[in-house]
Amino acid sequence: MTGPIVETKGLEVRFPLPTHFLSREKPVLHALNGVDVAIQPGESFCVVGESGCGKTTLGRAIMGLLEPSAGEIYFKGQRIDGMDETTRKPIRRDMQMVFQNPYASLNPRRNVFDTLAEPIRHLMPEKSASEVRQQVEDVLAATGCDPSWQRRLPHEFSGGQRQRIAIARALVTNPAFIVADEPISALDVSIQAQILNLLTDLQAERGLTYLFITHDLSVVEHFGSRVAVMYLGAVMELAEAETIFEAPKHPYTRLLLDAIPKLEGGSFDKPRTPGELPDPVNPPPGCPFAPRCPMAEARCRSERPKLRALDNGTQAACHFAE
Repeated sequence: MTGPIVETKGLEVRFPLPTHFLSREKPVLHALNGVDVAIQPGESFCVVGESGCGKTTLGRAIMGLLEPSAGEIYFKGQRIDGMDETTRKPIRRDMQMVFQNPYASLNPRRNVFDTLAEPIRHLMPEKSASEVRQQVEDVLAATGCDPSWQRRLPHEFSGGQRQRIAIARALVTNPAFIVADEPISALDVSIQAQILNLLTDLQAERGLTYLFITHDLSVVEHFGSRVAVMYLGAVMELAEAETIFEAPKHPYTRLLLDAIPKLEGGSFDKPRTPGELPDPVNPPPGCPFAPRCPMAEARCRSERPKLRALDNGTQAACHFAE
């Protein structure tokens, strides 16, 4: 196909917070603030940032698990936000998600076969029982799972094995696009490498497109093709993975890169930028990173920078990115 497989335009997600029923003020948490991304077919589009920056909210909004407050979401050129479930059902075959915690994402009362067969029965009702069984066995083999696992329950597996089963569940309907929400953060380092290699091999074999959500830039360096750096619900920088590591333009991106532990000349000796994410209920005026930015000037605290293209193909939301 030509054009992006997934695209968002001005995407916003806001969550009303509980308050006293007599209160005149109705506080709202601003989770996403005008996010524009375009994910091309076959790429590993990584979204990075600190906890609370809106990475998972972006993935869940694209998948239809959260209702956008404003903006538009497109899949293969078709607008999908606001669709009713009946209209969206055929599209769900092409869009699947791998969740962060393999210990919580699998139903403890369902064995592996029932876990993998359920999406086929729901989204592909034309399949016969023998076709369902064959499809389950094929996806188990593709993800390196033993066929004997089919009658076992989730508590009988290790974390890495559970995540392989979760990946198999996402692949069982032969999707084109997968949201992987920190799929390796709950696993040991040795298992992380196995899961990343598995995702890479599956992408090459099946032509998959990933939205890969992570807080670990060292993983992005080896896995990602393009990277969006998010902060307080907005994209601060968007560029090719190689460009992000060689020539970052936004001060926040440089802060994240400095935080990667290094064996020699370690980053722990460098002075840390103080502060944490501002309150998303009352975001600061101007640039959201201005309260922590060493380059901030008066303009940064009053005028919000827009994501704009620079000479090297990078897009950055910074008044002084050059």
